[in-house]
Amino acid sequence: MKETVLLIEDEKIMRITLEDALKGAGYEVMSFDTGGPALQAMKSNRFDVVVTDVRLPDIDGFDIVREITETKDVAVIVMTAYGTIKDAVEAMKLGAFDYITKPFALDEFLLLIERALEIKRLKEENIRLKKDLSKCYCGPNIIGDSAEMKKVFSLIGKVSATDSTVLILGESGTGKELIATTIHYQSKRKDRPLIKVNCAALPEGLIESELFGHEKGAFTGAVKRRPGRFELADGGSIFLDEIGDLPLSTQAKILRVIQERQFERIGGTVTLNVDVRIIAATNKSLEEEVKAGRFREDLYYRLNVIPIILPPLRERREDIPGLIEFFMDRYRKKHAKNVRFSKDAVDLLFVYDYPGNVRELENIIERCATLSLSEVIDKDELPPLMANGRQSPKSLLLSDVAADAEKAHILRVLKTTHGNKTRTAEVLGISRKTLWEKINAYGIEQP
Repeated sequence: MKETVLLIEDEKIMRITLEDALKGAGYEVMSFDTGGPALQAMKSNRFDVVVTDVRLPDIDGFDIVREITETKDVAVIVMTAYGTIKDAVEAMKLGAFDYITKPFALDEFLLLIERALEIKRLKEENIRLKKDLSKCYCGPNIIGDSAEMKKVFSLIGKVSATDSTVLILGESGTGKELIATTIHYQSKRKDRPLIKVNCAALPEGLIESELFGHEKGAFTGAVKRRPGRFELADGGSIFLDEIGDLPLSTQAKILRVIQERQFERIGGTVTLNVDVRIIAATNKSLEEEVKAGRFREDLYYRLNVIPIILPPLRERREDIPGLIEFFMDRYRKKHAKNVRFSKDAVDLLFVYDYPGNVRELENIIERCATLSLSEVIDKDELPPLMANGRQSPKSLLLSDVAADAEKAHILRVLKTTHGNKTRTAEVLGISRKTLWEKINAYGIEQP
């Protein structure tokens, strides 16, 4: 479903130009040259963003801002040709998301629209997650009766009531993000934002801008001030996933935030104070990273206040039946199918080692539930990888051979660079984000 913008601009050429730019960017647009009909349209239509001029023939733009912000949860952007500080302050006091001064570049205008929508999406995600995770002590999607998981649940209960920094350790696919989400929504910060950052997926040149924000003109392309993830998380929590992949220069700035609760935007001179709880996670051994000089020792000790170690699925096999039933129920409902596994299939599911952990088990179940043509899923419908429970026979398909060769090559380069993803991406001639996607797709464990 396309996101919708309400545009109020009395100058015809300007209105048509902005409407065309918005439509070209993929938005639905409803435009008006006066405020009255626009406010009427608000009553019967859903809009994600409202853009209004300050000076209109029938209604003052500030009155429009006031009426919309008092009755609707919609971001309002004010356009003004006057650009006075008074106008800007008045608009923000009334609840406007931001203002833009005419004349402006269309790229700057579209960037402001996207920023307003990004904030709206984050708010909606937080509302959804609150509903999902507020009902159960350990979160509705955390399944486990094993002794190992009971220890994890007990620790979650204790740490959620505090503001202490938490470091979640475990292999890929063990549920680190779910644990972080649960801790936040069981804490006193649950009504404030939870901002999630995958440190490994951020382009190296933009990591600091994403985390700490930037001022207008701080670098090429910085056409407007932008708050960073720490600023957005103020009062709430920030989840730094794969923190072991952060460059050393960024690690120093993270350390300062932990110690002093302060930072500056890129290109800025004003020191910002922030009240944020840090929850970090990694599938690496940070102790080994410290010894290798790739991770700051002082940051490691600051993060490792309360460690939560998630066991791999192969070390808590007694949880597998419960996980199978949980995921089967999910995909039965999704596909409206009454399917189940045969005893032989369950036996194979139980003995397999799951290098991809719970995530791999879910993917297997989704595949089987989606593709099965009968009510009973037999062992021959399981992936060939599970044929003998632990080791897969070699495929003769060209696509599989190519994938195996690519995976092996990535592993060789990672080993050569001692796990440095930035350097590995450079050697392979791909972006850091593409490398991260391939590592996830192949289930590559870090050397």
